[in-house]
Amino acid sequence: MTKLSLKDIILLGMTNFALYVGAGNIIFPPFIGLQAGDHVLPAAIGFILTGVGLPVIAAISLARVGGVLQYITIPIGIKLGLIMTVLCYLCIGPLYAIPRTATVAYELAITPFTHTLSYLPIYSVIYFAISFLFALYPAKILDTVGKILSPIKISALLILCLTAWFIEAGVSEIPNGPYVNEPFSQGVINGYLTLDTLASLAFGIVIVDAIRSRGINDRKKITHYAIISGSIAGLGLLFIYICLFKLGNESFNIANGSTNGAEVLAAYVNMTFGIAGNIFLGVLIIVACLVTAIGLTCACSSYFSKITKIKYRTYVIAISLFGTLISNLGLTHLIKVSIPFLITIYPMFIVLVLASFFTSFFNNAARVIAPPALLSLAFGLVDGCNSAGFHIIPEALIKILPLYDSNLAWLLPSFTVFVICFILDKFSAINKKSKTLSTTIKK
Repeated sequence: MTKLSLKDIILLGMTNFALYVGAGNIIFPPFIGLQAGDHVLPAAIGFILTGVGLPVIAAISLARVGGVLQYITIPIGIKLGLIMTVLCYLCIGPLYAIPRTATVAYELAITPFTHTLSYLPIYSVIYFAISFLFALYPAKILDTVGKILSPIKISALLILCLTAWFIEAGVSEIPNGPYVNEPFSQGVINGYLTLDTLASLAFGIVIVDAIRSRGINDRKKITHYAIISGSIAGLGLLFIYICLFKLGNESFNIANGSTNGAEVLAAYVNMTFGIAGNIFLGVLIIVACLVTAIGLTCACSSYFSKITKIKYRTYVIAISLFGTLISNLGLTHLIKVSIPFLITIYPMFIVLVLASFFTSFFNNAARVIAPPALLSLAFGLVDGCNSAGFHIIPEALIKILPLYDSNLAWLLPSFTVFVICFILDKFSAINKKSKTLSTTIKK
């Protein structure tokens, strides 16, 4: 096959979109919409900028290098790049995100009906058995996730979004907390803290492998279809987020006092559909989490099987069993360990992803990219230590660091170092050409 059919392109886009949308993506916007009140527009724009823009950019960046994340990390060195990539896959996979999908789905979808965690062991076994069966055949992910689970998930989301668009729960109220004076920056921060950019780097390998499963092996065509897929997923996320922001923003009368987005959604669907709404929301959350778990299992198993001599199937089994175990035992402790690692490596991967689009302008990519990437890693380490409860930066220094409280203290220093390194790289090239020309003239 030399090109994908329109049907396959649509399936690819649906699959990519479905992989992204987990429980967090569904419950974040309604709560922000509720809190932002009349300032919801700038908050939504900020959230979409980092919650949609960065993941799509990361997906395109990974597609350009054939789905191999190590190619993006080359500027910081092969060994360090491998270490950081392994940490990335472990944190967004078996050590945190995968077992968390099962627990979150149970707490949001099952607990409201059972009011107990007693059935979590049975639920987790069934949940990961289904995930295992789907993840076992990654080459068929377009035919399984794309044709079976994605339509269920997307249909449920469309029902929710169209309902939110046409059935208003009330009107928006005055903004609360930081949304009073800083709605845009709060939206940016919340979109950033979804960590979807890292998930995008994991899902990229799944999408690239799905394209190859259809007989497409030309690198340019793989990049082309991956960009189309990422764009479709981005547009889908944009539409979903707009509707969910609207839902939350107009739910003050029924959800005032809610402490998270799940409570906002539950109040809205209960008002709109009654008890059937709670069942509907439960199904949506379970399918949303399940698809994400399948995608992450495929991504992690594919990556680790490529850097080791262990078979893909073995990793799928191990990750599924580990997810079943950890979702019942010790998840809270794993979150405490994994979140600091995620916060530590996140800034560096953002720098590497964004810089990868400009490598053709550099004479020495490592000389330009490595310093700001390593600086962002240092800032990430500080934020990660803070998240773990270890404060290693003096209070006096914290006060002069812009955006420190938002976990974005790395942004301005890294950009400044990047510009300086770029200028030095250009001067170095000019000097090299001058010396070459001088030597030629002397000869």
